[in-house]
Amino acid sequence: MSRPKLDLHLHLEGAAPPDLIRRIAAERHVDLSGIFDAEGRYRFDGFADFLRVYEAATGVLRSPEDFARLTRAVLEEQARHGVVYTEIFVSPDFCGGGDLPAWREYLGAIAEAAAAMEREAGITMRAIVTCIRHFGPERARRAARCAAETAGDFVVGFGMGGEERAGRARDFAYAFDMAREPGLGLTCHAGEWAGPGSVAEALDHLRVARIGHGVRAIEDPGLVERLVEDGIVLEVCPGSNVALGLYKWDRHPVEKLREGGVKFTVSTDDPPFFHTDMSREYERLEQVFGWDEAVFAKIAAIAVEAAFCDEATRTRLKERIGA
Repeated sequence: MSRPKLDLHLHLEGAAPPDLIRRIAAERHVDLSGIFDAEGRYRFDGFADFLRVYEAATGVLRSPEDFARLTRAVLEEQARHGVVYTEIFVSPDFCGGGDLPAWREYLGAIAEAAAAMEREAGITMRAIVTCIRHFGPERARRAARCAAETAGDFVVGFGMGGEERAGRARDFAYAFDMAREPGLGLTCHAGEWAGPGSVAEALDHLRVARIGHGVRAIEDPGLVERLVEDGIVLEVCPGSNVALGLYKWDRHPVEKLREGGVKFTVSTDDPPFFHTDMSREYERLEQVFGWDEAVFAKIAAIAVEAAFCDEATRTRLKERIGA
């Protein structure tokens, strides 16, 4: 589908092409045998094994230069599938260990590569700094400080990923307040592996504008009504949910959410791990649910409005998608 697309839920390390990871591993003499299939794709069996493979693959990324190479490779792939704007999750815990000076070095390398790709391929990238839930509240505050200190045109948001079932949302409220102060947009992974209650907790205690995934909100009609009334946007990643066994395609709740009036975007999460891309996401949604151009145009319009970018960028994006 040739329509310009926006991807608002994409993990930078999780989007690492297998070829790039193999090259960097070879340069560092790191043995990654057992994480690729015969066709050279990432191979895992279930969520726990996915985490093992993910950690092994992304563990070879150890320097700002590695992340610059990664950024360029990810954006090249996104651009091939018609993505004109992407917000990428990137964590100070993996880029300098939460140390602010080191984080600035990594971030500078990422931003420079992103700017080059915007000039060359016309794809715009912005960063959402993420804390890792299962690392705990104290490290979340360190990540939030990194986000607050580098907030600006490139760093536009703050979020939380990691194990949804670790801790309580209220434990991370201070970190989100730190990120809110400089005006960063806020999002949080919830309602994927944890149930609808995790979505409500993120809204109550973290006061986010968007929810990463959020699909299990469908299990609570009252919560669905709240999402509609408050205009909360879900960053839905259908292919990811299917690949990890959360749903089958024909049972995925995205159509019921749409019929219920919930605002959502379509994103790819960790695309090479889940053997997907934005073109494939659109194709499967069209095949399974019969979505037409009008539906996809509305999704793109929602994504433009939900993006954490500045208004000048938003205006340019509206022109590109014809909104």
